[in-house]
Amino acid sequence: MSRIFSKVQILAVLITAFAAFAIGQQTTGVVKTAAVNAAVRPFAVGETLVYDVKATKFIGINVADLTFTLSRDPANENLIIKTEAQSKGTLLKLFRYSFLQQYESVMDPVSLGIIKTTKHDVQKDRVRDSIAEFDYAGKTVTFTETDPKEPNRPPRRIASDLPGTMNDIVSAIYTVRLRPLEVGTTFNVPISDSGLVYDIPVRVVSRERMKTAVGKVWTLRVEPNVFGHDRLIEQKGSLVIWFTDDARHLPVRGRIETESFKVDVKIRSVSNSGAPAT
Repeated sequence: MSRIFSKVQILAVLITAFAAFAIGQQTTGVVKTAAVNAAVRPFAVGETLVYDVKATKFIGINVADLTFTLSRDPANENLIIKTEAQSKGTLLKLFRYSFLQQYESVMDPVSLGIIKTTKHDVQKDRVRDSIAEFDYAGKTVTFTETDPKEPNRPPRRIASDLPGTMNDIVSAIYTVRLRPLEVGTTFNVPISDSGLVYDIPVRVVSRERMKTAVGKVWTLRVEPNVFGHDRLIEQKGSLVIWFTDDARHLPVRGRIETESFKVDVKIRSVSNSGAPAT
């Protein structure tokens, strides 16, 4: 059972890849769009997004709270996104399984390209700390993972070539909100996770009206193909994300389905954000 819910936890955090699913195909496009919109970005330092995560198959199970907070490093103006996914509810009471994932994503303030990703991952008794560093001059991403419970164990290291400006699975959410999304468009998205680089096909499928915690809003249904051979998740499944069809492009809902279960993520609250959704 713990193995199953380990997958739930990982997939729930993967829903934070909202942004990876709508960044432009070309590196120059990412940099140009971010730079042009620097003065009119639809989010502000201090913005906090909070989500409820539920796992379902036959019945719904409260799995986790998921929170994103945007801040700025006063020393160099880099943007920092702190993300936390923590188990709660039935998962703890019924299955005695707990997890905690904490990300810190450091982004360039102009291009929004990821500079460094720090991760603290706790799954019951298993603990892992990792750092991914992005060297654009050397065109390399280097990932290092350690076990703090066994400091003498050699670290796990993975290095990959960087094709250009990159995003991790958290930072991209803030880039997507700068871009137009139109029904019928398709594109490929580069994303790096755990030292590996993926090229993810994405479709903007439809425009749908949805009742959410931020009101009844028009949304855009986006379907990234993250499942399958040599993809982010090497198993059968599907991922759908709904963004508000307004200036903010808030990710208000996400859903992952596999052969074993379904994970549903819904926005609970937004603070210090841009203009309200309509």
